[in-house]
Amino acid sequence: MSPFDTRVPAVLLRVDRNPFHHGTLGAARSLGRAGVEVHVVADCTGSPVRASRFVRQLHSPPPPGASAADIAVVLRRVAARIARPALLIPMDDASAVAVGLLRAELAPAYLLPHQPDALSQRVADKAELPALCAAADVPHPQTVMPDSAATAASAAWRLGLPVVAKWSRPWLLPADSGLRSTVLIRSTQEARGLYLRAEEAGSGLLLQAYLPPGPDRDWFFHGYADRAGTLRGGGSGSKEQSWPRDAGLTAVGRWTPNPRVQALAERLTDVLGYHGILDLDFRRCGTTGGYHLLDFNPRPGAQFRLFADTADLDVVRALHLDLTHRPLPAGAPRPGRAFVVENYAPLTALRPAPGGRELAWHADDDRAPGRAMWTLWARHVNRRLRERVRAPGKGTARPAGSHATARPTVPAPSPAAPTELAPELSGDPGGAP
Repeated sequence: MSPFDTRVPAVLLRVDRNPFHHGTLGAARSLGRAGVEVHVVADCTGSPVRASRFVRQLHSPPPPGASAADIAVVLRRVAARIARPALLIPMDDASAVAVGLLRAELAPAYLLPHQPDALSQRVADKAELPALCAAADVPHPQTVMPDSAATAASAAWRLGLPVVAKWSRPWLLPADSGLRSTVLIRSTQEARGLYLRAEEAGSGLLLQAYLPPGPDRDWFFHGYADRAGTLRGGGSGSKEQSWPRDAGLTAVGRWTPNPRVQALAERLTDVLGYHGILDLDFRRCGTTGGYHLLDFNPRPGAQFRLFADTADLDVVRALHLDLTHRPLPAGAPRPGRAFVVENYAPLTALRPAPGGRELAWHADDDRAPGRAMWTLWARHVNRRLRERVRAPGKGTARPAGSHATARPTVPAPSPAAPTELAPELSGDPGGAP
């Protein structure tokens, strides 16, 4: 007999239009294998996710730049089609923030963790995060929110160039603006120029002290804070390879117990009273050895399946079991287990993995998404190569920062432009590409 209440379906919601979002596929497979009916509300046109045998039905997503009210309309329509209470799992920051604001309106059609008012928005907001970290005594890079172009220039100088520039609410960035959620700026002129685009960005600009990357410096923590506030279904992991190199999304991650990272995650969730799934990104300072929280994502991270324990419990399964009042199995951790995204680390995907491994796209019981991914990826690479041929002199921006969502390759900036930070360094609303 299944430990899951399979009468309760799951709805995966993603506003971000990213066909390579392997976290959505991971959630569909995890719950589908448990016998849970999975619905996906996302733009899956051309995405490998639509090929998964574990997806029961695809639903049209909210439009780009949708407001919380727009998202509510879509979710009510989906609820009417399902015609029974369902578990709702936001898969990107934009949808997590909207669902947090809509919790009362969406009940009882959807099961959701009981969260303090607007907490998902507060933790995702880069301007709010420093104060939240200070209240929990969790290290965070020194951050300044300038109130003028002149203040932005002077703050960049005081922090010590280069500095990281972030928009406080990256999920509000217009898709056609050319602005990225996080960039590395190397001059006071760049800081001044970015500040002048704040109205276009839809939120305020932050300048943050830069913590350089290095071996054993990038860490993440995934977990589910249950109804009692206990973290379940996750753990701490080290980023062994990233795409782009040294600064991008996790291409190869390994389950690596780290008591200091675990303690910081537990302290933060306890002080905030946070309930639900979370994905935290840390960077260890090479000078002090302290672990600084860079991003708090109130949703599953794309590599959450890394932390499937010996009972195959992960954060989305923990959420379903807990909110349907079912006991969570007591599995043992599997340290050393790896997670590999094949299109970003193909050679690693082929090597032996004595500690165990999960691939982002390929699965023996669900082969179609893996095949579809390689077809789509080949088209993507060919398109980018053609774009470079048409634009001679353009290269690839060198990532240099700390957390989540540019695309895998980007045109190089002009000499006066800031350097774009890649996905898991930037904390983009979409999560990993």
